[in-house]
Amino acid sequence: MDELKIIREYYKPIQPTVSATDKEISYEEIQPDRKIKNFIYCFWQLKTQKKLNNEYNYRVVSDGCIDIFFEHNQPTENFVMGFCNKFVQFPIGKEFDYIGIRFLPSAFTHLFGVNAHALSNQSQELKKVLPNLSEWITSKIKPSDSFENITKMLNTKMIEFLNTQVIQCDHRFIAALHLIFQKKGNLDTEKDLNTGLSSRQLRRIFNFYVGTTAKSFSNVVRFQYVLNAKPSKNSKLYFDVGFFDQAHFIKNFKTFYGVTPTEASL
Repeated sequence: MDELKIIREYYKPIQPTVSATDKEISYEEIQPDRKIKNFIYCFWQLKTQKKLNNEYNYRVVSDGCIDIFFEHNQPTENFVMGFCNKFVQFPIGKEFDYIGIRFLPSAFTHLFGVNAHALSNQSQELKKVLPNLSEWITSKIKPSDSFENITKMLNTKMIEFLNTQVIQCDHRFIAALHLIFQKKGNLDTEKDLNTGLSSRQLRRIFNFYVGTTAKSFSNVVRFQYVLNAKPSKNSKLYFDVGFFDQAHFIKNFKTFYGVTPTEASL
């Protein structure tokens, strides 16, 4: 289990959903208990403060993670969203209160044994993937529970589940992840990931644990590094992450975010 700590140490997946000054919609993250911090990046809540005049289009940017989420006021509606190789935007209504668990890259599969590739680029009902956990959310989470109390319940549930599992890590895969994080995603995955895995093994194991190829995941890691570095305030950042010109950098950024760095107002 300690092998996964490098992910938490090196990687900070950002989901810049709403502005902190937005008076109509709020977004909050709570850190997990230390016992599960190598698996879960955060628990999050996205909710309206009042009914909106127009339907809200929720944008999910590429972060390399897998999320479980549910509607607080109707916990029977619980879902899992896999790795996305580009941004996703969809309408979620004029009133909503979503709560979620963001699992660090590969953690969902290490914890539950689910093939991450089967979840990629889509969201689906949690009961089809983890029926027991879906039933637990349905039966235990109440609309009257606060986000803080729900977080405590989720912490306890995840810790209990972890204690029943024997987590086995492929050290070659972990070493490959380590290299990708160290290089901030800016590397040639065919040449630089010399960890004892053949090209075929590398593709198979990344698809299984992360939900995509090592190259595609590296591109997301590079994008997330850019987000953390606030690209609109650093016009020459694209040189640092391996782009030869700004136009290519902007096109790549829009693929993962949906707008240009300047429009993202980071």
